[in-house]
Amino acid sequence: MKHLQNLHTHTTFCDGRSTPGELVRAALAAGLTALGFSGHSHVAGDDTTMSPEDTAAYRAEVLRLRDAHAGRLDICLGLEQDSLSPPPAEPYDYLISSVHYVVKNGRRFCVDDTPEELLQGAEQYDGGLPALVEDYYAAVTAAAERTACQIVGHFDLIAKFNEGGRLFPAQHPRCRAAALEALHTLARRDLLFEVNTGAMARGYRTQPYPDPALLRELRALGGRILITSDCHQAEHLLYGFQEARELAIACGFQETMQLTPQGFIPQPL
Repeated sequence: MKHLQNLHTHTTFCDGRSTPGELVRAALAAGLTALGFSGHSHVAGDDTTMSPEDTAAYRAEVLRLRDAHAGRLDICLGLEQDSLSPPPAEPYDYLISSVHYVVKNGRRFCVDDTPEELLQGAEQYDGGLPALVEDYYAAVTAAAERTACQIVGHFDLIAKFNEGGRLFPAQHPRCRAAALEALHTLARRDLLFEVNTGAMARGYRTQPYPDPALLRELRALGGRILITSDCHQAEHLLYGFQEARELAIACGFQETMQLTPQGFIPQPL
């Protein structure tokens, strides 16, 4: 890729392990042209997200670093806007829409903490795992619309622990139908989809989100992608980028979208 950047980056202001400064130094050492920070928006009762006070401090630090490194690295102020978060009170360069919880009858079911929690939640979910998957993809569609995001984050996060179909059949008719319906709806809105390597860095998957079948379908729909690492520590800033690039090419993509001061523009893979 001619211009290298990562726009899905977490810091110690939420659940990341590296400070913004450490990540900037890693980006400069790796030769990135741009680095986008995307702290987790506040979700009440979830201490992995930024509190309102953390959010203000996060914004100030990213903007300080932007000024300090102008001309050497384009630093972008983004936010991973959770489906359960209130709308941001301040402007951001971009928003990543994400769903980490499915809400049913007033109860939250987390889809990305541990496989045990996911399976336990599915056992208690009205309709079981297929219903949970269906409701997850409905939430992904609704969240992308509600947040007015530019980027759909880890589209099939519900499959984080399902490498090789270990939890549920990847081609289960109801699960696949729900995923395809959401994919078609969001592709028609011309949103960008992450090819996200975060679960690879944490040892849960050997391929990025979305899975290859979904990526091929997205390509057939004329959808657009960008490669992100969902980075939580500096040494993983570009984790799996080459594998993600090769997968995207194998699925028919020729371009990835890059954020510039003029907006998102395509670059050859």
